[in-house]
Amino acid sequence: DITELRKAENVRREFVANVSHELKTPLTSIKGYAETLLEGAIDDPKHNRAFLQTIQQHANDLARLIDDVLDLSTIEAARVAYRFEPVALKEVVDRIVTALGPMAKGKKVTITTDLPETLPRVRADREKLAQIVMNLVDNAIKFNKPEGVVHVAAETHGKELRLQVKDSGRGIPAEDIPRIFERFYRGNKDRSHEIPGTGLGLAIVKHLVEAHQGTVQVESTPGKGSIFSIVFPIAP
Repeated sequence: DITELRKAENVRREFVANVSHELKTPLTSIKGYAETLLEGAIDDPKHNRAFLQTIQQHANDLARLIDDVLDLSTIEAARVAYRFEPVALKEVVDRIVTALGPMAKGKKVTITTDLPETLPRVRADREKLAQIVMNLVDNAIKFNKPEGVVHVAAETHGKELRLQVKDSGRGIPAEDIPRIFERFYRGNKDRSHEIPGTGLGLAIVKHLVEAHQGTVQVESTPGKGSIFSIVFPIAP
């Protein structure tokens, strides 16, 4: 099917172009600061440490981007070996909330949870489920506002369990919602680089949720916040 081949080629080209663009900014910064240090700033005690910290930060950004690109390519190529088992969602959420506590505190964001001890276990790969929760809560913190709140809750619906991650942040414009799970799509281009991230987190979430035979949806009101809802099958 020539149409499908052309579509696949366009997707590949767009992906390569996006990766190249995301790599260029930190690489340009690293190159510039390294050259400045070599030209003599290394001997300037007022600036040398700050320059090295900036290089380190951009190197970390590159590492995260590469990790996410490798993760996504592996997931999309169906090369992930999932280990499905009954998993207690509350245990996973509590672990992620604890891990992201320092980040939330630094952003002056409060994380609250409502996951009853009686929740049934879900059929999931424990580490991939943790990756889903990590990406959603991380985003909810990053795109929140000072003194904002992130609320993680779950409840059963028949043979399914619904997890919700709600934030009180900037929200997502209606025109961006249909594309929010696309690779590198961050919306609001004027402010897209104010907040660190690779733009791949939600694409990874969508693929992982679908691999768990689940669904993911988002509701959002600009200026008030967003709610990401994931439905998982309950373990038999």
